Amino acid sequence: MAEQTHVLFVEDDDVIREATQLALERDGFAVTAMPDGLSGLEAFRADRPDIALLDVMVPGLDGVSLCRRIRDESTVPVIMLSARADSIDVVLGLEAGADDYVTKPFDGAVLVARIRAVLRRFGHANGGAQATEGSASVDGGVLAFGDLEIDTEGMEVLKGGVPVALTPTEMRLLLEFSSAPGTVLSRDKLLERVWDYGWGGDTRVVDVHVQRLRTKIGQDRIETVRGFGYKLKA
Repeated sequence: MAEQTHVLFVEDDDVIREATQLALERDGFAVTAMPDGLSGLEAFRADRPDIALLDVMVPGLDGVSLCRRIRDESTVPVIMLSARADSIDVVLGLEAGADDYVTKPFDGAVLVARIRAVLRRFGHANGGAQATEGSASVDGGVLAFGDLEIDTEGMEVLKGGVPVALTPTEMRLLLEFSSAPGTVLSRDKLLERVWDYGWGGDTRVVDVHVQRLRTKIGQDRIETVRGFGYKLKA
């Protein structure tokens, strides 16, 4: 990388924090490591990192609350770290605005791969999802689905003329749906295209992001096709 990617890492376990920081720095990342949520929030506001790694269970301000604070101020990518593969931890973190999660204990190479996958898709928010001819009403790069307008070049979304604030992950997900309205996309396919997973991933990531997207563009816009996946209503 020409310029070092700045990682904010919030973890209260001294051993894990120091070992992970060293591993990330060996892979070329610049790391700011903090032991609790409050100092993590201060570091985020002071340094504006490129990505945040937040442990769920940290003192002062827990990782989920910290993620919400960060999401209120920024669309910077967030990966949650959880000591358990517990559904509540995973869903709470994703609902708070996290883009992905990794379960501890984790392999350093896997963590780096996930970080780079997130950074790739944030750096190329419009890569891989282009409108197909005849998929929707198109006017100068703007797709129209009723009162929902998607500017595929300006990366903006309007609903009833009002701007809709989407994270880059939500935008990529919407672009993927809008590239083939009426076509069912499986969770595995969405993981591959939106999350850049070249391996099997947890489909709960997809489910929570679809629900978050529905709350912003309309609950009836994206239809669940049981046993298959989701589709954008044409």
